[in-house]
This record gives sequence, C-alpha cells and structure tokens, in this order.
Amino acid sequence: MNYKVLIADDENEIRNLLRLYLENDGFQVMDVASGTEVTGAMEEFKPDIVLLDIMMPGKDGIHVLKDIRETSNVPVMIISARTADAERILGLNVGADDYICKPFNPLEVVARVKSSLRRFYSLGGGEEQKETITCGDLVLDTEKCALLKNGKSMELTSVEYKIMELLMKHPGKVYTKQQIYEYAWGEDYFVADNNIMVAISKLRTKLDEDPSKYIKTLRGLGYRLEV
Repeated sequence: MNYKVLIADDENEIRNLLRLYLENDGFQVMDVASGTEVTGAMEEFKPDIVLLDIMMPGKDGIHVLKDIRETSNVPVMIISARTADAERILGLNVGADDYICKPFNPLEVVARVKSSLRRFYSLGGGEEQKETITCGDLVLDTEKCALLKNGKSMELTSVEYKIMELLMKHPGKVYTKQQIYEYAWGEDYFVADNNIMVAISKLRTKLDEDPSKYIKTLRGLGYRLEV
C-alpha cells in the first residue's frame, strides 16, 4: 500500500526535503505552506499521516491539530523548532502522536513515519485478530481502530489506541512502562521518557471523571486495566 503523507510547513526547504526523502521511499506526498490550508488538504488528499509544523501563518499547528482531532484520529507528527519540554508536552496533550525537533535527520523522520503507520494501521503484526475486544462497558473495534464506551465512540490518538489495545487484550495483567512504550510507540524505551505518563493521563481523562477507575497504577511495577 502506498501511504499518503500530508506535510504542513511554511518553510519551502523543509517541505522539499521531506518530500524528496518520503517519495524516494514510496510515499505519496502533498504539502501546504500554511495552517489554513490543512483542512482543505485533509478533505482532498485524505492522508494516512500528517507532518505538522507549529509556527505557521494563518493558523498555528496547535490549533490545526485541535481541528484535526475533532473529526479524525489520523496519526499526526509535529516537526517544530520549539524544543522546550513544555512545548513537547503541549503538543502531545493536544493529540500529537510524535514530536520531532528541528533541525532533524530526514532519515529519522521517514523511520518514525513508518513506525507510526505500523502502529496505527497494522494490528498484531499479521496475526489473526478478533474484530472486537470487550472489557466491561469498553469495546475495542480492531477493524475500525475505535474504542467505544457504552456504545459511544471515543476520540483517541494512535498511541492511545495502541495502549488500550494492549491493556484490553489481558485485563488485570500488569504491564511495565517499557512494555507499554515499545508496543504503543514501536521504539526502544527511554527511562527518562515522559510520554507514557502524558498518554495515560489523557486516556484516564477521556475514559472517566474518576482518573483511577479503569487504568490502575502499581507503583514501581506499571499499569493494568481494571474492569
């Protein structure tokens, strides 16, 4: 399958560089130079993943990401010159699946794009999967990559979806941070990484007003789903 990548960045050199490397790897690419063009590009191009700059004319990347998350859970990777931890956490909190700082290695970007697409579109690495996984009032539709609570669909990022997929496969089983990170992000775990805490916190907020109702923390061990 030739996946489609939408690039939104106001720097022409960045767009051309990413397009060159992505197209050389077999991706279909569309690029826009402002945040206001993203909505139309999403409807026209229907990308499988979005590479999004934060500082753009018209509408900044954070507001664009919020707009995307109102209608789609397509993977979104922020590529930004803003490197502060607060900026990275904000991007992940709003709904980004990954955050890469400029300047970047284009080969790393391509590798991360592939990793994100594998997480989102390839369920179980080719194993035969049940169409749904049910845990109490939660139902995971593995065909549509959707989580339902009491029959109502919930908006999740691809990382949040993969975390729920892992926890719901074996409710009650304790998973370490390393196991969760490597399953959901598809990368080697970094001890100092805060992405797991951010993702778990967001999931808890989406699942229930009581943050400890579904996902339990076992200090020094990890997390488990409690139904």
